[in-house]
Amino acid sequence: MLHGIDVSAYQSSFDTDGLDFVIVKATEGRSYINPRMAAQAAKARDADCVVGFYHFLWPGNIKAQAAYFVDKAGEQKGDLLACDWERTGEGSHASNAQKDEFIKEVKRLRPSHRVILYCNRDFWLNVDTTSYAGDGLWIADYVTAGKPRIEADWRFHQYTDTPLDTNVADFASKDALRKWSVIG
Repeated sequence: MLHGIDVSAYQSSFDTDGLDFVIVKATEGRSYINPRMAAQAAKARDADCVVGFYHFLWPGNIKAQAAYFVDKAGEQKGDLLACDWERTGEGSHASNAQKDEFIKEVKRLRPSHRVILYCNRDFWLNVDTTSYAGDGLWIADYVTAGKPRIEADWRFHQYTDTPLDTNVADFASKDALRKWSVIG
């Protein structure tokens, strides 16, 4: 198992000691950009971590959100891209069809990048009806690291948010994750 974190604008600083990957919030909807994204990604790269970016998906304007995300997120070879599918602050969420459309559109716009789905256990078991996760599932379930309570294959597991979002990845080594991250 590899160790990593995911960060958003709320984390003005974080420690990279012992981390293999860092996934940075890039965008949300069609108007928000994480003001710390570039610095957070640079810090992760300086620590030789695999870097990823995620987009918090809102309902509606899916192709525009995908275009906005890929325009603003990092574009280095091997960067992971993720769709963060959960309830908005208003209590709504993108539909299954919209989640699938977003992932497929990001894959179309960035064909050389892995695109994964992030969602919590409740969404995976009770909201999702398609089981489409692009190139991999990143599941949030706050239990023992690497033992989410789902039967589906997963690549990343967020197992706590204390003191920040902490994850493991199901890869034998950082080199294996880097190799998997590069398409073509």
